[in-house]
Amino acid sequence: MRLDVITLFPDFFSSPLASGLLGKALNKGIAQVNLVNPRDFSLSKHKKVDDEPYGGGVGMLLKPEPIFAAVESLPQLAKREVILMSPQGRPLNQPILQKLATETEQIVIICGHYEGVDERVAHLVTQEISLGDFVLTCGEVPALALINGVIRLLPGTVGKEESLKGESFAQGLLDYPQYTRPPVFRGWEVPNVLLSGNHREIEKWREHEAIERTKKRRPDLWEKWHNLQNSTQSK
Repeated sequence: MRLDVITLFPDFFSSPLASGLLGKALNKGIAQVNLVNPRDFSLSKHKKVDDEPYGGGVGMLLKPEPIFAAVESLPQLAKREVILMSPQGRPLNQPILQKLATETEQIVIICGHYEGVDERVAHLVTQEISLGDFVLTCGEVPALALINGVIRLLPGTVGKEESLKGESFAQGLLDYPQYTRPPVFRGWEVPNVLLSGNHREIEKWREHEAIERTKKRRPDLWEKWHNLQNSTQSK
């Protein structure tokens, strides 16, 4: 998997890309992250990449020329997605990450900044993705979330790949509660079923708790899951 990041702040990624499972995956060659600064493609004397918006308004916009030049400088693999991190995009979720991890060879990520990017950049883009209904100072934060979410799904990144199947959102539900030693901490006890050794009962308990937790904390997810279950059973 090749990931190319168009960013005004390459140093932002230095520590996160060198840390934890992400750093190990990159060292093993499971994925490659290439950082490209659009300033390197600016034709202005002072490497300017932004300008005032036509029609007036507060703030500055990223100009299209350096972004186009940066993206067009990259090799183009057969299965490529060009993604603009933008509040106007689709909210990032696990199915999007799963599709990117399994159906693409190259992901080009454009990080917005200031008041955003010139609308003509959309002609480069195959999809826009957002972290949610809020605004950040830059696109590097959501870009890093996307990179992390995709790379951790690639074979070889997570030691026990079976753990990916039972985590939050993998089955359309939040994760079930989990406990470790000690069995009693400040009066709070680990549920007896988890100490029983009865794996069938443990699985039933986990499924029940995942459903109840989702229903309580994310009724929107629970409703989607519930409707899907009803639809599947009626076929």
